[in-house]
Amino acid sequence: MSDHFQIIVTLFVSFVITAILGPIIIPLLRKIKAGQSIREDGPEAHKVKSGTPTMGGIMIIIAVVITCISVGRGINIDMAILLISFILCGLIGFCDDFVKVVKKRNLGLTALQKLIFQIVIAVGIAIYQAKVSVYGTSIYIPVWKDYVDLGWFYIPFIAFVLVAMVNAVNLTDGLDGLAGGCTAIVALFLALVGNAVGYTSSTVFSAALSGACLGFLLFNHYPAKVFMGDTGSLALGGGLAVASIMMNIELILPIAGGIFVIEVLSVIIQVVSFKSRGKRVFRMAPLHHHFELGGWKETKVVIVFWVVTLALCVISMLIL
Repeated sequence: MSDHFQIIVTLFVSFVITAILGPIIIPLLRKIKAGQSIREDGPEAHKVKSGTPTMGGIMIIIAVVITCISVGRGINIDMAILLISFILCGLIGFCDDFVKVVKKRNLGLTALQKLIFQIVIAVGIAIYQAKVSVYGTSIYIPVWKDYVDLGWFYIPFIAFVLVAMVNAVNLTDGLDGLAGGCTAIVALFLALVGNAVGYTSSTVFSAALSGACLGFLLFNHYPAKVFMGDTGSLALGGGLAVASIMMNIELILPIAGGIFVIEVLSVIIQVVSFKSRGKRVFRMAPLHHHFELGGWKETKVVIVFWVVTLALCVISMLIL
């Protein structure tokens, strides 16, 4: 089969698996009372979502793993690294969700604990890439259209890429369908890039991730029947980061995933402004809440952010 047909088949299989898992897993989440708690300082309109099952990211993780094993051309070392990293990032989120929503302990894992686990995963990936990749510790610079060797700085750079993307997607996961839809678009972009440059494992993985996110939207679109929780958002961020790292295109990810970057920046700007001047720049951070409180319907915010993500992915493709 052609490479483009492989992407379509992989995406479709992952979509179907997620669609099948929904009616199985969502009732189980209700049974264990894995209901989402809505923070008191969040938008007033979100309080009706309290109790909606969370940890639905399990569906995405299972679908991606099954798809990559069944549709991929065998599990080579690259695919194994992709899946293990993806699962481990999801496991960090799962532990956090489990403690918060099942054990009813509000704090879950501490920020430091999550950061340490994420850095450990990133260091493992960086060491693997440095030793196995033909480019070693080099990364692709889109504008120069050439590779630059980072040398010893490669490991902290990779750690920053993974930690930043994991937490950026986590912050974006605040509206029904927002994180899932944006990730589906960026993952499809990565699949197309992987196909163009011959990274088979990253292509299959990214296509599976895109399909799983689209399947999840069947249950996560407004009004959501299930949330992905940290289980899903940390796995998605990790998946996007590792796929780009394996293809040495880490610097194009902030452009294609610009919405995730903007969401993080809005939080940083808000915190810095409030602590230094006692004033807020946005009505509420992350940015999607700013638009909500400005009168936009939740569905409008989500669709606009999807469209912006699609435009940024097209721009990224042209740059590459």
